[in-house]
Amino acid sequence: MANPFRLLVLPGDGIGPEVVSVALRVFERLCQLEQIDVEINHDLLHGAAWDKYGTFCRDETVAAAKQSNALLIGAAGGAKWDNLPPPGATPAERDGLMRMREELETYACLRPSRAYESLLSRTPFKPENVAGADVLVLRELCGGLPYGTPRGIDELADGSFQAYDANFYTSGEIRRLAVTGFEVAGSRRAKVTSIDKSNVMESGILWRRIVSEVGADYPHIELEHLYADNALYQMMQRPTTFDVVIADNIFGDLASDLVASYAGSLGMLPSASLHGLNPGRPAIYEPVHGTAPDIAGQGIANPIGTILSVAMLFEYSMQRKDLAQRIENAVDRCLQAGVMSADLGGNASTDQIGEKIISALN
Repeated sequence: MANPFRLLVLPGDGIGPEVVSVALRVFERLCQLEQIDVEINHDLLHGAAWDKYGTFCRDETVAAAKQSNALLIGAAGGAKWDNLPPPGATPAERDGLMRMREELETYACLRPSRAYESLLSRTPFKPENVAGADVLVLRELCGGLPYGTPRGIDELADGSFQAYDANFYTSGEIRRLAVTGFEVAGSRRAKVTSIDKSNVMESGILWRRIVSEVGADYPHIELEHLYADNALYQMMQRPTTFDVVIADNIFGDLASDLVASYAGSLGMLPSASLHGLNPGRPAIYEPVHGTAPDIAGQGIANPIGTILSVAMLFEYSMQRKDLAQRIENAVDRCLQAGVMSADLGGNASTDQIGEKIISALN
């Protein structure tokens, strides 16, 4: 008998537990319909973990994650925990999610966004300019500015301060992300756009060089290089011409929030953080949006980004693209029926959206 699929659920903070609860029901229902044997465990991360255990990510949680096939994580963080622990701590010590990404080496963060026919009026674009947009931002997640050293804030002799961060990347780190990008593009529309600042940054020069070398191994994939500032402009001007966009940790973060405008709301965006396209390694699935403490506990948060993260779980960790498509189709039917949350101009509750999507699955 095959081992059950092991899922670790970390609900997060703010609206995290609300949207994760609904997404988990979608996951469990589809597993039930498909007779997939699953083992689900629960733990805490970041603010919720700090409040109970005095740490943002326990060693026990990391150990459980490494024994899991996948993690479903809600948005984490909030002003309550921003100044903990004391200055001088590493980014991983200040952020439970960053530690988890680092521990699991989930360097490839896939963040897809597309224009939904029923949500075109919710975008800042003319409908004819964004209709058909379908882009996947591939963000490098375990290197660059968030992890680079040296870093710090120093007081100078005159009483003023200077702050500095290092944007370190090795050729190996860039190469493995680029390979993932070209492989993913091969199953989409066969185009990769790489963004960097090679005109002013040494790390950007190396980035462009390595991506070009990898691109030579994929002659059937079109490769486009853009400076990051121009790339963000072009992604607003011609959204339908982009397919897979690969970028470092910071530029990828910016680009993925920008493409959320295609979908009409940041609440629509899912993500998968993978160790390349290796289904045998633990992967992290989470919505791109934040914890939205202003609406936490009201039951009105948009759960679709988290539900679509579950769809990505089926596609990448379970290798069941058919089931991922089934969830995406159910989301489409939910939107077409006008069952939408407040961020999309509707008045449906978090639970009502979940019930509609589960009904469509059935």
